[in-house]
Amino acid sequence: MAQQAVATRPFTGVDYYQLDALLSEEERMIRDTVREWISERVVPIIDQYAQEARFPLHLIPEMAQLGILGANLPEEYGCAGLNSVAYGLIMQELERGDSAIRSFASVQGSLVMYPIFRYGSEEQKRYWLPRLARGEAIGCFGLTEPDYGSNPGGMITRARREGNSWVLNGAKMWITNGSIADVAVVWAKDEEGQIRGFLVEKGTPGFSAPEMKNKWSLRASVTSELIFEDCRIPLENELPHARGLKAPLSCLTQARYGIAWGAIGAAMDCYDVALRYARERIQFDRPIASFQLIQEKLVFMLTEITKAQLLAWRLGRMKDEGTMSHTHVSLAKRNNVAMALEVARTARQILGANGIMGEYPIMRHMMNLESVITYEGTHEIHTLILGEDITGIPAFK
Repeated sequence: MAQQAVATRPFTGVDYYQLDALLSEEERMIRDTVREWISERVVPIIDQYAQEARFPLHLIPEMAQLGILGANLPEEYGCAGLNSVAYGLIMQELERGDSAIRSFASVQGSLVMYPIFRYGSEEQKRYWLPRLARGEAIGCFGLTEPDYGSNPGGMITRARREGNSWVLNGAKMWITNGSIADVAVVWAKDEEGQIRGFLVEKGTPGFSAPEMKNKWSLRASVTSELIFEDCRIPLENELPHARGLKAPLSCLTQARYGIAWGAIGAAMDCYDVALRYARERIQFDRPIASFQLIQEKLVFMLTEITKAQLLAWRLGRMKDEGTMSHTHVSLAKRNNVAMALEVARTARQILGANGIMGEYPIMRHMMNLESVITYEGTHEIHTLILGEDITGIPAFK
């Protein structure tokens, strides 16, 4: 079975428990619009971009036109104002295309636009949010450092006040969009050790963003370092309402929510390809889908995807109702990404040697998910977050 056949066949979704019946007409329409765009504009080209380790920059204006960037933020700032389930469905479809596509939109919306919306001044909101929503500006989020990932509170990047400026010194690591960003949301400790947020614009003296090369994962995504060497920014570039570690962590909660949905998209794609392949691949004079061991793998994948779909749907409704906590997001991110990675590995087994070829999306999804299971909180960190929540006893130290 050639990849052209897989790529050109319409993707109809994986909906064994009729989840569509739980969605509004608007939510289904939004999902289907993004699904069609991914099938037509991303699926045919993404393997080439991943192989060449390039991000398809030409897709950004199209994503903006579809209302994907900051889709769940208010319309008054040029955004779509969608509810949380519609936003989640968008993330699902984007990652069905590739984690790099979903990561770009997730960072732009949840880690750049959201902190400006939540913690920025009205002037910052009016200036940046419409431009970011239209894709006229690209953003990145600088929290993780070379020596501080799971323990962001230990950051050593510093900001000191000098007259009418803040001066930043330090470095950030593993930053999506960093080298192509027009503005970076950067977190640093002031002279009293309090964490503050800053907007650092591209071209500011003392600020550089070299791209990180030679990745085996997220190859179609731009990953960078951020380096600050006596980087001087005006006082008005501080996010005035962001104080303490809770501010950047609240942004991560938004991003993790999108990841919980996005991972389902990768798993759906792997299952869909594996099912089609199993029906058409002939061995011992019969399709391999007729063998018990293959059917067991397909049933496992479908079961895990279905459970993750229901979990994400309920999480989205809780988010809109205001009853969702960050621990609920931890459970969903932890479960759904681990699920998707296992589904990708199982699908690769069904495809046999063909599973490692770029003509099929399986290995690309699998390698991407190896990063997704680590970023925005590792699987183990989310285990400890949940452990503390259910026992009342922190086990981080």
